[in-house]
This record gives sequence, C-alpha cells and structure tokens, in this order.
Amino acid sequence: MKVYKTENVRNLALVGHSGSGKTNLTEAMLFQSGATKKLGNVTDKNTFSDFSKEEMERGTSIGTSIIPVEWRNFKVNIIDTPGYMDFSGEAMGALRASEAALMVVDATKGIEVGTERMWKYTEKIGLPRIIFVNKIDGENVNFRKLMEDLEASFGKKVIPFSVPIGEGENFVGVTDVIYQKGFKYEKGAPAEAELTHDQVKATERMYEEIAEVVAGSDEVLMEKYFAGEKFTREDLLRGVTTALLEGDAVPLLVGSGEKGIGIDILLNTIINYMPAPDDPRAHLGFRYEDGEERNISEKEPFAAVVFKTVTDPFVGKISIFKVISGKLTKDVQLYNASQDEAEKLGGVYVIRGKSQIEVPEIYAGDIGATTKLQITVTGDTLCTKDHLVKYKKLKYQSPVLFYAIEPKTKGDEEKLSTSLKRLREEDPSFVIERNPETKQLTIGGLGQVQLDVILEKLKNMFGVEVVKVPFIIPYRETIKKAASVQGKHKKQSGGAGQYGDVWVRFEPCEEDFIFDEEVFGGSVPKNYFPAVEKGIIESKEHGVLAGYPVTNFKAVLYDGSYHDVDSNEMSFKIAASLAFKKGMEEAGSVLLEPIMKVEVSIPDSYLGDVMGDMNKRRGRILGMDQQSDGTQLLIAEAPQAEMFEYSIDLRAMTQGRGTFSMEFIRYEEVPANIAGKVIENAKADKEKES
Repeated sequence: MKVYKTENVRNLALVGHSGSGKTNLTEAMLFQSGATKKLGNVTDKNTFSDFSKEEMERGTSIGTSIIPVEWRNFKVNIIDTPGYMDFSGEAMGALRASEAALMVVDATKGIEVGTERMWKYTEKIGLPRIIFVNKIDGENVNFRKLMEDLEASFGKKVIPFSVPIGEGENFVGVTDVIYQKGFKYEKGAPAEAELTHDQVKATERMYEEIAEVVAGSDEVLMEKYFAGEKFTREDLLRGVTTALLEGDAVPLLVGSGEKGIGIDILLNTIINYMPAPDDPRAHLGFRYEDGEERNISEKEPFAAVVFKTVTDPFVGKISIFKVISGKLTKDVQLYNASQDEAEKLGGVYVIRGKSQIEVPEIYAGDIGATTKLQITVTGDTLCTKDHLVKYKKLKYQSPVLFYAIEPKTKGDEEKLSTSLKRLREEDPSFVIERNPETKQLTIGGLGQVQLDVILEKLKNMFGVEVVKVPFIIPYRETIKKAASVQGKHKKQSGGAGQYGDVWVRFEPCEEDFIFDEEVFGGSVPKNYFPAVEKGIIESKEHGVLAGYPVTNFKAVLYDGSYHDVDSNEMSFKIAASLAFKKGMEEAGSVLLEPIMKVEVSIPDSYLGDVMGDMNKRRGRILGMDQQSDGTQLLIAEAPQAEMFEYSIDLRAMTQGRGTFSMEFIRYEEVPANIAGKVIENAKADKEKES
C-alpha cells in the first residue's frame, strides 16, 4: 500500500444498527476499488472485518476493525464498528478517530434504535455524516416512505445525493443527483443509463434542494444562487463540504453492499465532500490535555493516540493509533506520555482487518498500527520525549450488567485474572472487580452480548473456562431497640484461670459503629477497655440472624467485674463477644439490604411499562423529569437484589431505547417475608460448609 499525505486521507466511522450491512458494505468498497478480486460476505464468513472466531460464529461484528480503501489516489480509512448497543464503547472510540461518520440504514427495516442513537450522538458532538441506505434490493422496500421517515426523524437536512432506479428485485442502479446521470450495474461495474422524463425532473428538483442548502452556507454562493447562475463543480465541492461541517446538510446515498451497486458514487462523495484531517474546520476527537499543543500537520513534532487495541493469539498485542501530528517512521523513539515511560516501536504498519501491511511511514491524520508495545493501552498518547503532549482519555459509559464468575477448574484463578486483564486492554468499556466483602470476582459491561463474548474469548483465546455463579448480595444486620446484657467468661483448669465479666448496653445509632464506656469505680480496669472493644469489633462481622456484618449500633461498656489473678485481655475479649451475641438477640436484630438510586431515560411511550416494572421490583418512583431531547428521566429507588438483570429487561421493554444508571445510596430493612427466606438460605449454606 502507498503512503498517503494528510490531505489525501479520509477517516470515517462506519456506524448503524446491527444487521444493517456495514461489514458487507466494506467488502463492496474493497471489491470496487480493486483491493479484492472476490466480494466477501458475512454469511460466507470470509470478510476482512469479521475475522475473529466469535464474529464468524455469531455472523456479526463485535469489535472495531480498520479497512483502508484506495480510491482515486486517496486513502479512505473505514473504521467498521459493531452495531450491538453492548459495544457502543467501540463505536465511541471509532468516532473519536474520525472526521465524519458513515451511517448505514437497512432499507428493509427503516430507522432502527441503533440509527437513532448514533444520530443523537453525532449531532451532540457536531460530527459530519453521510447516510447510506443499504439493501434497496430487499423485499418490500419503499424508498419514498423511508425518505419521509428520515426527514420526520432527522429533519430536512437529510438530502438525497443519489436515488434508486427501481426497488426490491427490480433495483438495478442509481441516479447521481449532483451529476444528474443514471447508472446501471452489472457485477458491481457501472454503465451509464438513460433516464426517463420523470426521473430527470425528479433529479432536477433534488439538485435544486442541494443548491439551496449549499447557497445558505456561503455568501458568494448565495449571491450566485439568487442571480440564477448555475454552480460550477468547484462551487458545489466547496459549498457541500461547508454545509456538512456546519451541520446544515447530510447527504443520503443508496445502494446495495451485497450486489456492489452505488458503491462508486459513495466513495466519490466521501472524497469530494468529507473533510481531510487537516481541514481547520474538521472535527478533532482527541482533546488536548497537557504539554505542547499541536495542529494536524506533518510539519509538527510526532504525536499519536492509541484508540484501539487488539489481542491476537499469534502476534500478541496490536496497538492501532491515529497520528495527530508529524509522521511515524521506524526511527522514531517512542515515549508514552500517558504512562511517563519510553516504549519500543515494534514496526510501522497499515492494518486491514487482521492483515498487517508494512509501510515506511505514516503521516499526520492517517491511521496505523504497531505491535508489542509493553505498557501502552487504549487511550494512551505516544510522542517523543523532547516534545511531550498528552490527550484526554475517552470516558466510557458505566457498566449496567454484571456477572459473578469463577474458573471451572480449580487452580485457574491466576490464569483467569491475567486473561481478563489482557481482554480489558482490548475493550476498556468492561470492568473487572473483586468484591472485598463477598470475595466474588465480577465482570461488568453494557449488556449480555458483551459479557458473553468475553467469556467466549476467555475460552477460545486463553483456554480458561469459567462458570457464572449467583451473586452474593452484601446484606447487613442491625438492631431495632436497646438491650443491656452481661457477658461473662470464667474458666478454671488448674493453675491460672480465665475471668472476664462485662455489662454492655447495645442501642441503635446513625453511624456504622460506636464504642463507649461509662464504667464507674474501676469495676473493669481501663487497660481492658481496648480488649472489650476489639471483641465487639470482631464479633460484629457475623450477625446472629444470617451471619452478615452488623451496622448502625452503639456498644457502651458500663459495668463488670475482674479477678486480680485470672483476668487478662483475652478473657475480656471473649466476654465481650458473648455479650454481643446475647445483645443482638435481645435488641431485635433485623436484616438490611442495599438500596440503589436508579435513573432511567426512556421515550414517553414506554413510561407506563417501565413504571409498572419498577413497582414489581419493590421500587419507589421518586419523580420524573422531561429532557431536552424529548425523553423522560425516571428517578427511582430499588433494592439491589431486584436489579441484577435490569439492563436486559429494560432493553426488551423499550426495544433498546431505554438507558439507565444506578448507584448505591443506603441500606434499608428487608421485608419480613423476604428476610425469612434469606436467613433460611444463609443457614442452609452454613450447614453445607460445615
């Protein structure tokens, strides 16, 4: 592959709902450009993008892949992203490295939730986009209806730059609105076709719409437009790019990735109208944090950001980066500014799927890869030590679904831990946690598919099989009333004996635990106070109901007795533990459960279902707040025990349109009927262990 200068590079994130045909579209681009001799297909498991075992088995993308396409002496870096919402972290990383988005819509299904989400996000960050309506050759396609839906959802800024000639099984080609020419295709090869009178009129009408939008983006063009002058090709090139960058226009193109129809017009549109990385108006996803500020220019010192890491079982770690400034050659002495350590460059490559193509250099704005970086992870900035710069890391969405896991084979704990860390280098949007209280190992992510894929990769790539285990809920115990009790430990077995006697008052309080003393007259010497406190602290880790830690109580040592010879610290510690057990029983111990604050964002139409479901989970609705984007924010509280699979159920209730966040806020008493079952189960588990 040739080396391309900055102005001849285009970077596009390929986004859209799962199953819209993004991967087949990349194959069509490769075939159209002559990079491949045969059109790959997801069904045949022979695409450049979906190369992992998990992707081939599932027939869908689960990771970002880079597909560079060479067209008209330009290089188009297509960053193919998964459509599953579980992998939105992959899409965020890809959009960060792109100057534009290519949104793929399935003509047979219309606007799906993945399309809506990507539109909202790209609007929010001001990223230019092209819409490609794929599968025009599918059954029951109605292009006019689809255009009406797109305009209703996304506004009049969506403008057809090409329209289909025929639909469904009669789809044979497209009309290029800009050039007002028709093309029919045979095995992906276009041939000019004569347009009917109606097609010509429709094309002229659409051309006028484009001219009107373009005129609004430029004063000179506005004057030309009102003077009735026809725009030159240069006028259109300049005007459409400006309209795109300012968010006034979103070109819509049509075709079929599977049949290779309309792909040439799509590639021409990308090159003609999408901004080069060094365009001063272009979107820069990597935000400066520290050091020397840079422009995207080959003349500035080298800097790059790693936006994707791939764990290859044969090659090892592959770091995929975008060069921000300067150029990368084999001679560059790498420095990781994020980790403050030097790195050794493992070669300079352009990557296409899993294939690595060695190149002598990579210029600013282009995307490349290297291998075997030791300390570098996704999000790190690479530069030279004498010209330091650091870019901010991407903040990923908080996990909403967790699995508790353990290795199937005992002794694999270390191997499991190491393998999970390597997978997290590849996908930083999932988390690994070891609960300090329950000792359970958990992984958390954005959905069931993401977590299932992680388990599959553990087995396929690292040979570690795991089992999902039920979550241990970190219940607590507390007391409802005050109780004064005696704890007495007396033991005589020849020689020095053991004697400790304490009277302790236990009472509820707001704080986790307080120890105090009100001893008068030296009934318990002061030097034994710490032993009494220690005895209660150790005992409170296991309550009398179900063995859970006890919280929100105060213990006051107020009386007792001692023996001059037989008393010692251990005796008073044991006496305190006896007092604790008796006190917990008499003070009305109850079970507490963790309560979560939940914020659910949903369209109005799902409000009733989501509220009803929250009530079934023993949740309390605290309020609702209308959001600027038209959605409702439902604020509620619910027990953690009812929320473990909420992300799966919410997605089903709202067709994937609902999102939520959740955080722990406090403990509350468990209802008696549920507490009885929890206590019964805890006692049964204890009997099994013994």
